[in-house]
Amino acid sequence: MTIRPITICGEPVLHQRAAEVETIDDEIRTLIDDMFATMDAAHGVGLAAPQIGVGRRIFTYQYADSGEVPSRGVIINPRLRLIAKPAQTAPDAEEHTEGCLSVPGLGFPLHRSDHVEVMGIGLDGAPIRFEARGWFARIMQHEYDHLDGFLYVDRLNPQWTRRWRRARRREGWGVPGLSWMPGEDPDPFGHDEDSAEEPGTVSDAQR
Repeated sequence: MTIRPITICGEPVLHQRAAEVETIDDEIRTLIDDMFATMDAAHGVGLAAPQIGVGRRIFTYQYADSGEVPSRGVIINPRLRLIAKPAQTAPDAEEHTEGCLSVPGLGFPLHRSDHVEVMGIGLDGAPIRFEARGWFARIMQHEYDHLDGFLYVDRLNPQWTRRWRRARRREGWGVPGLSWMPGEDPDPFGHDEDSAEEPGTVSDAQR
């Protein structure tokens, strides 16, 4: 397993739809092994293939409160259906702040559906189908968005979009060629060695 650099906002692969996986072969299995290694090194709760520069429809996740679903897994060629619509009120900065390994060190509030259905296939080629609720539903939506070329910051309301754009200019992001290396560069979310987090609150940050 190899830990790979994580792409930062502005890298083209993050902003275009990823391709379907047609065959689960050794290349795909190696990619998934590397995704798990990178997710763990970055203390993430999820990682999509475009975040390590590969435009394939795959994401990994790890979340202890996943209910009856395995707390750690991979979904290939996922599909997602919202069972509950996101709230239309302004998101709360304490309750709804999300983060992203491809927007390192920042967090902004965003409403998500708290109940979704996820479908896809596993590494063994068997079908996967389950419902996710709460923060686990947020993680599923966050990672699925990556496969369609969206970052969570693309979905912020106008108030938080303005703040995000100022932060992006300050950081010098939005251009190709930027990345950070888990395990070598300072952890942008300040996680300790035992934490594993990504899209939830900033402290749960994916996130």
